Amino acid sequence: MKLTVVPVTPDRWCDLEAVFNAKGCSVARGCWCMAYRRSGSRGQLPPGMTRAQANRAALKALVEGDNPPGLLGYRGKVPVGWVSVGPREEYAKLKRSPVMKPVDEQPVWSVICFVVPAAYRGQGVAQSLLKGAVAYAKARGATLVEGYPVDKPTRSNDDYMWFGAKSMYDNAGFKEVARRRPQRPVVRIKPA
Repeated sequence: MKLTVVPVTPDRWCDLEAVFNAKGCSVARGCWCMAYRRSGSRGQLPPGMTRAQANRAALKALVEGDNPPGLLGYRGKVPVGWVSVGPREEYAKLKRSPVMKPVDEQPVWSVICFVVPAAYRGQGVAQSLLKGAVAYAKARGATLVEGYPVDKPTRSNDDYMWFGAKSMYDNAGFKEVARRRPQRPVVRIKPA
């Protein structure tokens, strides 16, 4: 699928909501791609808010900031997917993750999460988002881009593939640099 992949900006917030609120994205609606941006205790929720509402508000605040927290993919004018990408240090949980902890001291940009509504899965949306994420990271000065895909011998439930499949990263030219759990490699690419 040919997509236009662009940074999420405040004027695209409604499109990001459309992706997260689409059929097949219930896991994303709980997290709003905030799980890896935090580490440790989640703290008190604002009065009257659910965890999902607080996560949504936190992502919206990031979108309204100076550094877009990810990219949206469009087919024409229709938003069909999201990828969370940014400098590794923006993802606090990665520091203490037994699977995704740093491989070395090199500065990297991390591709954390893909959200693709059920209607657009199996059409190359995530692959296009990954390509766009690498290009975006390079344009912002990244010399290494890292991912944390799932590598299973059989197909996984789509709802649990937010990290992406290793085969997708392989097809994009990423190389494995670590594997701390049998089905969870760490892969990298030097943007060309």
